[in-house]
Amino acid sequence: MKQIKFVTAEEAVKVVKSGDRIHMSSVAVTPHPLINALVERGRRKEIRNVHIQHIHTEGPAPYADPEFEGIFQLESFFVGSNVRQQTQAGFADYIPVFLHETQRLIRDGYVKVNVAFIQVCPPDKHGFVSLGTSVDATLAAVETADVVIAIVNRNVPRAFGDAMIKLEDIDIFVEDHSPLYAPAMPPISEIEYQIGRYVAELVDDGATLQMGIGAIPNAVLSMLGNHKNLGVHSEMFSDGILPLVESGVVNGKNKAIDKGKMVATFLMGSKNVYDFIDDNPMVAMMDVKYTNRVNIIAKNPKVTAINSALQVDLTGQVCADSIGIKHYSGVGGQIDFLRGASLSEKGKPIIAMPSITPKGISKISPILMPGAGVVSTRANIHWLVTEYGKVNLYGRTMQDRAKMIISIAHPSVREELEKAAFERFGPHFHFIWDGEQ
Repeated sequence: MKQIKFVTAEEAVKVVKSGDRIHMSSVAVTPHPLINALVERGRRKEIRNVHIQHIHTEGPAPYADPEFEGIFQLESFFVGSNVRQQTQAGFADYIPVFLHETQRLIRDGYVKVNVAFIQVCPPDKHGFVSLGTSVDATLAAVETADVVIAIVNRNVPRAFGDAMIKLEDIDIFVEDHSPLYAPAMPPISEIEYQIGRYVAELVDDGATLQMGIGAIPNAVLSMLGNHKNLGVHSEMFSDGILPLVESGVVNGKNKAIDKGKMVATFLMGSKNVYDFIDDNPMVAMMDVKYTNRVNIIAKNPKVTAINSALQVDLTGQVCADSIGIKHYSGVGGQIDFLRGASLSEKGKPIIAMPSITPKGISKISPILMPGAGVVSTRANIHWLVTEYGKVNLYGRTMQDRAKMIISIAHPSVREELEKAAFERFGPHFHFIWDGEQ
């Protein structure tokens, strides 16, 4: 077994040269000690034009700050809250890409990785370490990078699946045992509970679930206690799923592939989630090319994909990555799972969102804002859910879609939406919807 020689983070990042491209592991295992050491080199003007890529990091992201213009250039695969302002101001940038193809950009050489910053658990007796909570595109970076720097951290769970890599895959080792990022979950509002009730009504026994993190997914999961034999094949899961595992509701018995296993590519949650996946053969942390590939997703029956949106127009076009011309998040895995669910036997692709923003702005509009990105086309959308109901747009005409969407919009904007539909479709458009699905 390869012998580990630890160096400091400051010593490790000396391998980074001007013009290099760095890939950072994401979410809970964001490698902050290496980031901090790299940023100090930038402050000393020792390096320039270093490109940084990652999916979604948590915590401070100083490399994206305006003071490092010309030193670091962030080109993320997803715009998280910690780099949103910098990206919208143009000091950082974004690469539009389906989540399942992030690894392809690396493996096929569209983006060259010179140095990979990762975190791993301590090695086992066989000389293996685990990437823990984030395999995603990080595995591709480990496979292709010129140099791999790993923080060995006992708080990184020993997760199975594609997360397991050999010590020989790592060139430089740094020891740091900081706790993994564990965000506080926001309370679930009554609106989000109502959305959760409507979505839960669409979940059949034996379904395979895909969901994200946040109040709406947690609201849905809290309503599934009386369901039977649910499975999980998702890009991620969080704390909300744990009670369903403990009660036996989530057991994966009806899955066609990975039977009995919960499949994900990254995770974020409390320490309970990280402890749950540690040494747990029920959980398979897989490469994003597997979790998010449409034909893989579709192999399981009753795939129920629950995603959200920033804005929806009267025809069902979904904007999920920007507010007008300002990038807010990213394409992510929404299309991967909407398509996978639509091709799954008795699958249900679902977009679930509040009808209005916290500032009282309707999320259902006659047209999308100028510059808004259409992440999911009107042809991709099946179920649309707000706190005012659920409608299935699949196979419906444009005018029927408008009537159905208006029926679940916030009451304060329905008259405005009806007028817009009348102007769009002509005097024969009459807003009468009987609630038929």
